[in-house]
Amino acid sequence: MVNLVFENGFFEEQMQRISRRLQQVFHGFGLSCLAGAVFLQVLVFSDIGMRGYFFAVENNPLILGVEILLSGFTALYFGHVFLRFIRSLRR
Repeated sequence: MVNLVFENGFFEEQMQRISRRLQQVFHGFGLSCLAGAVFLQVLVFSDIGMRGYFFAVENNPLILGVEILLSGFTALYFGHVFLRFIRSLRR
């Protein structure tokens, strides 16, 4: 019975679906982080333009930790997308 499942490709098809969905989640999360970073930069530069400086303080260590993790993920995701793009140009 197990050999029939593998021979028919059912298992491989399911793994490809899971892989595609994980890629969609990964890229969706990465792109939303990049969009959020761009939006925050617009807010910061508009504040600098109005006041001449930008000042922000985060007192909650949990929020600060999440922001640092998201920033790290965003930097890694940007590097991943950039490298994939550069490699695609060589082909």
